Amino acid sequence: MTVPSSDQGRLSTLLGSETYWTARAMREQGSRFYRALGEALEAADLGNRRRIYEGWTDELWDFYERGLRLEAEEGSPGEG
Repeated sequence: MTVPSSDQGRLSTLLGSETYWTARAMREQGSRFYRALGEALEAADLGNRRRIYEGWTDELWDFYERGLRLEAEEGSPGEG
């Protein structure tokens, strides 16, 4: 995966991605705040998702990357 260097590139990637894995990564970590933000992200329509992503681009990018790892782990052959 190529990491976009600019906030605008990251924002475009975030907006084009499925929110499930990012929101799940947020819900699975220890902070009540980020768990709630993950729930809000998953429930948000596109306009509100954009607002969340714009306001928290760096933080959401970190959770996006964690979500990609979660997705890869769950899709690993030989599990289950």
